[in-house]
Amino acid sequence: MTHEAAGVPTTRNDEDRQDDVPQESDDVQQNEAEPDAPEPAGPEDSGPEDAEPRPEARLARAVQVAEQALIEFEIAVETFRVEVENFSRLHHQKLGPMYARLDELDALIAEARAAKTGDPEDERKAREARAVVMPMPGVDELFHDWMDTDGLSPEAAAMLTEQPVRPPKRVRPSEEARRLYRELARKAHPDLAQDEVERQRRDEFIARVNAAYGRGDVELLKELVAEWEAGPVQPPAPLSESEELYARLEWLSRRKELLTVLAKELEDGAIGSMLRMAPDDPDQLLEDIAEQLLGEVSRREAELAEMTR
Repeated sequence: MTHEAAGVPTTRNDEDRQDDVPQESDDVQQNEAEPDAPEPAGPEDSGPEDAEPRPEARLARAVQVAEQALIEFEIAVETFRVEVENFSRLHHQKLGPMYARLDELDALIAEARAAKTGDPEDERKAREARAVVMPMPGVDELFHDWMDTDGLSPEAAAMLTEQPVRPPKRVRPSEEARRLYRELARKAHPDLAQDEVERQRRDEFIARVNAAYGRGDVELLKELVAEWEAGPVQPPAPLSESEELYARLEWLSRRKELLTVLAKELEDGAIGSMLRMAPDDPDQLLEDIAEQLLGEVSRREAELAEMTR
């Protein structure tokens, strides 16, 4: 039994060690003494910064910059829109009663003047002033011919969704409209669909057919016949990387143009113009306007009191 620890080499005398160690040549010793000199870099060793960037990479960078700029622009426009909306609401809540009081005083002053002079022109002005403060019409009167048992009428829904309103030309569609409708209904009926995607396409198409038939629109029914015969729209061919990037740039440009128009409309509106008068403290602007309106109310009440003595 030995006392040598596992994993530790046994101890040998110097002679044994000298026999086991190979003798190194002078060349090997010289190579160990002098480290190898670095070899010159070849063309394949050049860094990535020396490579020419692809055109698509530059285009992608332009798209990224444009996207960030558009985001900042949208944030600015939306921020101003919210300020305009809030200012408008506060303006109406705080100053609306004062404007209503001024309108009432104008009507009372005009009526008092007309009663005193009897002039037909003064009477006309009095009627116009009173019309400004007339109560709002009732709900039934306001929505006359705009509601049916199912909610908004088709004409009202079309107007609210900014679609062209096409009133029916007659109570019963013409024979030509009926013929086209029957032809389309037979060809495009949803029950003829072979799968769910096709059924959805047919459902949407038949809804358009029904709407056109309900209006007796022969020309639109003819267009729908041609559309159905042409078949479903084929998906466009996939774009290349460059085409996708250019398309994205064009969309960003159009979006910025729309936002520019919206921003100008906000700035040129009555509330936006008021906000630009006091961009740092719009709340104080409301206080100033309220003070001016109170002064106008006091002056007109004094004028009315003078006229009715």
